[in-house]
Amino acid sequence: MNKFAKTLLLMTFMGQVIMAQNILNNPGSNHGNKFEQLGGILSTPNEQRTASGAPGVKYWQQRANYNINCELDEKTLTLKGSETITYFNNSPDVLTYVWLQLDENEHNNLKNANYQSASVMPTTSNNILMDTNLESNRPDDNGAGINIISITDSLGKKLKYTINKTMMRVEIPQLKSGQHCVFNVDWNYKITNRIAGGGRGGYEFFPNEKNYIFTMSQWYPRLCVYSDFQGWQNHQFTGRGEFALTFGDFNVKMTVPANHVITSTGECTNYNTVLTPAQLTRYQKAQTAIEPIEVVTLAEAKLSEQNITEAKKTWIYKANNVRDFAWGSSPKFVWDAMAQSIKGKKVMCMSFYGKEAYGLYRKFSTRAVAHTIKTYSDFTIAYPYPVAQSVEAASGMEYPMICFNYGRALADGTYSENTKNGMLGVVIHEVGHNFFPMIINSDERQWSWMDEGLNTFVQYLTEELWDNKFPSKRGPAYTIVDYMKLPKDELEPIMSNSENIVNFGPNAYSKPATGLNILRETIMGRELFDYAFKEYAKRWAFKHPTPADFFRTMEDASGEDLDWFWRGWFYGTDSCDIALESVKFAKADYITFTVEDKKDKKNRIDKPEVNTFEDISKVRNRTSNDLKFYTDTDLEARDFYWKYARGLVEIDTTLALKNMPVPSILPMDEFTAEEKEKYSSKFFYELNFTNKGGLVMPIIVEFTFKDGTKLIDRIPAQIWRLNESKTSKFYVHDKEIASIKIDPMLETSDIDVKNNVWGAETVEPSKLQMFKARAGTALTRGQSVGQNPMQLQ
Repeated sequence: MNKFAKTLLLMTFMGQVIMAQNILNNPGSNHGNKFEQLGGILSTPNEQRTASGAPGVKYWQQRANYNINCELDEKTLTLKGSETITYFNNSPDVLTYVWLQLDENEHNNLKNANYQSASVMPTTSNNILMDTNLESNRPDDNGAGINIISITDSLGKKLKYTINKTMMRVEIPQLKSGQHCVFNVDWNYKITNRIAGGGRGGYEFFPNEKNYIFTMSQWYPRLCVYSDFQGWQNHQFTGRGEFALTFGDFNVKMTVPANHVITSTGECTNYNTVLTPAQLTRYQKAQTAIEPIEVVTLAEAKLSEQNITEAKKTWIYKANNVRDFAWGSSPKFVWDAMAQSIKGKKVMCMSFYGKEAYGLYRKFSTRAVAHTIKTYSDFTIAYPYPVAQSVEAASGMEYPMICFNYGRALADGTYSENTKNGMLGVVIHEVGHNFFPMIINSDERQWSWMDEGLNTFVQYLTEELWDNKFPSKRGPAYTIVDYMKLPKDELEPIMSNSENIVNFGPNAYSKPATGLNILRETIMGRELFDYAFKEYAKRWAFKHPTPADFFRTMEDASGEDLDWFWRGWFYGTDSCDIALESVKFAKADYITFTVEDKKDKKNRIDKPEVNTFEDISKVRNRTSNDLKFYTDTDLEARDFYWKYARGLVEIDTTLALKNMPVPSILPMDEFTAEEKEKYSSKFFYELNFTNKGGLVMPIIVEFTFKDGTKLIDRIPAQIWRLNESKTSKFYVHDKEIASIKIDPMLETSDIDVKNNVWGAETVEPSKLQMFKARAGTALTRGQSVGQNPMQLQ
């Protein structure tokens, strides 16, 4: 045997001994279900959704086109509208009714989806009261919510409808697969003060100028999703879980006061009639600009605020293949624009904002819009729409091609660094929502993480590429630690319904974004992750993906089995707390065997263990002489252990000594002088790890040697396969180790770094610990309890 083979044999056997010791020392705890496949937890693959995570050959989805005319009355703060909906049934099913969302009813005290209120009751097109006693006890209506005036078919015949809180069922003639129907809905509602009463849409009032910024979202009755995996998604809108919507084409006419400027989903088709000649010229110049150009200037916006008029203007917009439509209207808007090329296609990036936000938005907003769609296009698919817009509205909410954001300067036009970074973060996040869920159209009401989490992850990448020192709040692994160390009864799995989550921000935004970042940086690597993530975006662009489609695609496109990660990070609430329990250190010590040593060695060899218990199956299958089933040739093929268990052979300790190496002693006569000298200079370490948090994760070990050099070993999470509680790894180094640290770059969201170190390595105290230390020192100098310890520095 050459020395390489001897060395390999020695190290392999020692590793096997450590693994065997772990199993023996932890009987019954060596294997749970953390590495089992998700199996039946995921939906069963079919012809609509394949086991690879891709849409199947029979994938289908519905479609709804809208023609809407609406008018905003600034005096009465009302919006009225008429819409014609063309609904296409691409499903294999026959439909006799359709469901529409009436999200404005969230603001009504009688029609909202407050499940605690016994006063909420369905209403029908015939105004039938279902319980007169209940009706008499109802409080007064606050007047908010949408009023349905009429619903008719294409010939003007009335259709029966029923309103249940924020949902409306419209009964239609039988609609077979491949057919479409057309119906009309007339409606109006009182626009709410979203600053005072909350909500995503409404108005903000500016008392000094006595004018408004209107953000019109969830403003029209719109179709629910009817899908292959759920049927109708008609879960009530409570204000938390957002939207599931059907793709379609929109033609919308918005009539507003003549001094208003409108920003909207889609492209305006009549700029030549609503803009001044100077504004139209600037807009045309912006078509090729690489820096933002003011289409409506600050001076013009200030003048419009003062120019109160009774006149009206109608703005006409068209948007194709979008799932929703939103718009904003105000006399306050400054409007700047520039062009951004995306894969050879021009996209107009634009911002709309009042003078209150001019100091920030004029400098950063449109540039951030352009940077965002370019970066997201690199990580997903090319941005497909002609426009991307950011609107300052003291809020944060997203819609196709338009989003409402916050970030206002001080009265003198200055701003703090925190305000600037907060504004940039929300612009990037909300513009990024064009991809998740506006294009990759997941069900927000059921799975908030599929849009918020994925979007927050790419937001983090985009912020890094905007400014490598950007103070991102979500994405890095260490930022989720405080949430993950909470007590278990304060946590929910990511795979929870939107309405059932207590800590919504960390659960739906931060934890999934962090998980994806860990996959990319620590588990899969950037090349594999980026390819698979982009494949998911390509597969499910303009479709309705589910969590199973995402999980399966990420594995299918990367060749990585990630079920253990989905199970722990998305379906569980365990935390990562890997402790470096102990470190064993040794130097090679060669012993020359004497004859007596070898006798003692023979006596230490154990006989093969024989299981004396036989279960009922074995008893029933066994005959009086089980050897009769085997021929002499068969017996020759049987190994020693099979024969020993049946009493056919006795153990030969001399043979065992010859063929069974004992790793605790290295016989001198088996190594050359050169080999003995080589091993004598080695340093042997056994590292023992404990999984205290329960979440299996990779173990990242940083060795610092006494000469100051460092070495990092990245151990895959699969080291926990055979024992999810404890594991060990054996190392041979050329230099002596001074200290060891687990997860030195804080990549795994380990909640307790104090148990991650060994040797001279120390854990840096937290800011709170340093504060307490300073406070304690100050008190020992005679400080009274009421004093501020920071004043003594």
